[in-house]
Amino acid sequence: MIIDFHTHTFPETIAAPTVDKLSHTAHIHPFSGATESSLKDSMARGGIDLSVILPVATSPRQVEKINDNAARLNEKYEGRTLLSLGCIHPFYEGYRDELKRAASLGLKGIKIHPVYQGTDIDDVRFLRIMDCAASLNLLVVTHAGSDIGYPGVEHCTPAMCRHVADEIGSFPFILAHMGGWRTWDEARELLAETSVFLDTAFSFGDISPLGDGYWEGKDLQMMTEQDFTEFLKLFGAERILFGTDSPWSDQGQAKKWIEDLPVGEKEKSMILGGNARRLLRL
Repeated sequence: MIIDFHTHTFPETIAAPTVDKLSHTAHIHPFSGATESSLKDSMARGGIDLSVILPVATSPRQVEKINDNAARLNEKYEGRTLLSLGCIHPFYEGYRDELKRAASLGLKGIKIHPVYQGTDIDDVRFLRIMDCAASLNLLVVTHAGSDIGYPGVEHCTPAMCRHVADEIGSFPFILAHMGGWRTWDEARELLAETSVFLDTAFSFGDISPLGDGYWEGKDLQMMTEQDFTEFLKLFGAERILFGTDSPWSDQGQAKKWIEDLPVGEKEKSMILGGNARRLLRL
């Protein structure tokens, strides 16, 4: 079972303008329309069995509606094809009750995005949320490292994530973008000895420029095969989850990149789905 642990969709009514806005902010090309139907089409082309949708609340008032929509989507698909996590915002006052409600709705975890939410990952607001989530056996997935659309904005560095791990201890804490997008040297140094998980979203392959000239002459370097295999040795295959950040990467190309790695089939199987099945209790 191939599981893409990191995808995004938007409601049909706002998907096109939202993707267009994000595309121009980051100056990169999208690979799907980021709707349920376009994600399923992408999965069919790429050979993906299940995509995990990671919604983000950019304001506290969005939290309950997003979680309700996530629960409805999960009921619709019954854990097959698409599965959505929930969300929380660091300034949502009733976070304890809402996390309990999310768990009661059957949501497997929550997605947070320190950059979009304007708060450091090791701020007390997030620490309280993650401690509560851990007590409820909810996964916590966070954007980690820099964000392509917000250059120079740092709210989730590997050092901050290390602080979280030291403060809260072992819990299902998943750091997107291999522990920190384009802060991989620091992630490798500071996070290997913790219990954190990493997802592979938007970490290897080629950035696909929008064609507006923004990326001309700029560094487009992503993780190399050698970089990735070094992470694999340090963290272990059991702590790495396949993710694409769809619509911002092609699911099929990303899957092939993992399949072509010079590592054992057991390790590939764990990364491409086995670890996700275990964490999601599928």
